[in-house]
Amino acid sequence: MLLCNSSIAGRRWVNFASSLANERFYMRILGIETSCDETGIAVFDDEQGLMSHELYSQVKLHADYGGVVPELASRDHVRKIIPLIRKALKDANTSSAEIDGVAYTQGPGLIGALLVGASVGRSLAYAWDVPAVGVHHMEGHLLAPMLDDPKPDFPFVALLVSGGHSMMVKVEGIGRYEVLGESVDDAAGEAFDKTAKMLGLDYPGGPLLAKLAEQGTPGRYKFPRPMTDKPGLNFSFSGLKTAAANTIRAADGSPQTKADIAYAFQEAVVDTLAIKCKRALKHTGLKRLVIAGGVSANTALREQLEALMQKNRGKVYYPRLEFCTDNGAMIAYAGMQRLKAGQIEPLVSKAKPRWPLDSLTAI
Repeated sequence: MLLCNSSIAGRRWVNFASSLANERFYMRILGIETSCDETGIAVFDDEQGLMSHELYSQVKLHADYGGVVPELASRDHVRKIIPLIRKALKDANTSSAEIDGVAYTQGPGLIGALLVGASVGRSLAYAWDVPAVGVHHMEGHLLAPMLDDPKPDFPFVALLVSGGHSMMVKVEGIGRYEVLGESVDDAAGEAFDKTAKMLGLDYPGGPLLAKLAEQGTPGRYKFPRPMTDKPGLNFSFSGLKTAAANTIRAADGSPQTKADIAYAFQEAVVDTLAIKCKRALKHTGLKRLVIAGGVSANTALREQLEALMQKNRGKVYYPRLEFCTDNGAMIAYAGMQRLKAGQIEPLVSKAKPRWPLDSLTAI
């Protein structure tokens, strides 16, 4: 933790505050993401766009355990974060003197992993005499489609689906979020990974299950579409996971049977998410849909949502594949928006393992 006199302000802090009071100005931000098992670093410039991004995945480290081990994740972030920052700055052909601010993931996530990024990010900002800001991990995902063109205009409906979260959000602007529904138990990505493990697939199993489903036979198995027969926009995937587990136990265990089960499971998840999206769009009257988070890379989900939006004469937006999973670029972009709105962290590094999205300040 970094404790200093909050009245200290260097030349670059003064220049930053002066810029806020004047017309449009440009910034170059270092983004740091360490919420779970991936160390993501990026340099984003308001004029030049994304200048560099580095990502180190701990998949091999956690594979033997079938899931993320928090202590191992934190230690690996400590080992990798500084070398990745140096590489990102080098690849961007920039120096610390040209960085105007530092953004780091403040939460939600694993407390130890978050503290690594928060302490390093806040310390670098102090050493470089620039402002720092803590970013909400899910806001980073929500704004990830803004890294490319065309960018979605506000307002829109966002489906955020990852290993730890499934939520439907009405987005009026940055920080102006209304959570329409969320998971009451397992998130979609978590259900993918757990079902994949039951099928004997390696960790992380979600992408491997999707790959296996490509070999599946449509119609051999039929799983429930949870909570679609009830009003509302909440999600529940624990019952679907249980149905898959019962089917796997009773099956013959052949490769084709496993593929058929994977197909039916993925179909059930995708159908459920599409039904909820259709319901949310009807509820809000909006025609723009953003899908983000790790599960947004799923090809079957993208195809079904594309078809849904074409039918409804709307448009769906999602990040490029490399920015669907955790990454520093989305944190740099989200942090830039908040820094330019005048949001600055005090000289104390904090982490928020639990942090409601709709509690964020609007800018």
